[in-house]
Amino acid sequence: MSIVENRKAFHDYFIEERLEAGIALEGWEVKSVRAGRANLKEAYVVVRNGELLLIGAHLSPLAQASTHVHADPTRSRRLLLHRHEIDTLTGRVERAGYTLVPINLHYQRGRIKLEIGLAKGKKQHDKRAAIKEREWGRERERLLRHRSGGRGD
Repeated sequence: MSIVENRKAFHDYFIEERLEAGIALEGWEVKSVRAGRANLKEAYVVVRNGELLLIGAHLSPLAQASTHVHADPTRSRRLLLHRHEIDTLTGRVERAGYTLVPINLHYQRGRIKLEIGLAKGKKQHDKRAAIKEREWGRERERLLRHRSGGRGD
């Protein structure tokens, strides 16, 4: 079950591979995610000191959940993966020019997981082509619905 999606990732990148990672959260962060107060729009994933970090994800603290804790809504959060997965991703990011982007935050057997994608950036003309294709698909569906409905031909 998806909590929040990063639609901007599909607009800006070609997602070539997807991976599911655990995420190290504090108690107040879990409560705010369960309340649906998470945002991945400006978030990205970096490799630092052999660890994957989620940076820029905004988890708004709930007033009743974090009374005694100083909450930082955009702190860096550690992603939890096996060592060989981290090494593989690190190699592909450094050598092949890939980027790691957060795709969505979801529940997996009661745990909060982050789906990350190994992606290549889109150029401006690729974005325009994707928008044109999407608009043509909508127009085609509208025409087909319009044609098939109403008349008894």
